[in-house]
Amino acid sequence: MASLKEVIMSDDFKKEKHVPVIEAPAHVKKGEKVKVNVSVGKEIPHPNTTEHHIAWIEVYFLPSGEKYPYVIGKYEFQAHGASTQGPNTSTIYSDPEVTISFKTEKSGTIIAYSHCNIHGLWSSQVDLKVE
Repeated sequence: MASLKEVIMSDDFKKEKHVPVIEAPAHVKKGEKVKVNVSVGKEIPHPNTTEHHIAWIEVYFLPSGEKYPYVIGKYEFQAHGASTQGPNTSTIYSDPEVTISFKTEKSGTIIAYSHCNIHGLWSSQVDLKVE
């Protein structure tokens, strides 16, 4: 049986439409608000149709020297064009993008996961330096 870490995929977001793209400052001052934007499909748009969509994004922060990450936020995308009339008949489609803020006293790693209903679990990460 495969472990979860064996099925999490990642790649360059410029080549792959499923990778969560993290936009965050590289450096912040201690206690300063860190504004983070996470999106899927930055360079190559993801379809986000009833049949093929990003279902959720989760964002974590792993402080340097600590074993476990903190959950910063979990976001579900519910509108993928489905309606009582059938698939892709609604005019409402979620855009898999979130903006969040948090504060930290320590440097660490921002980690994002996204889940495509067809292509599974994807991840990316960026380092954050606290001065």
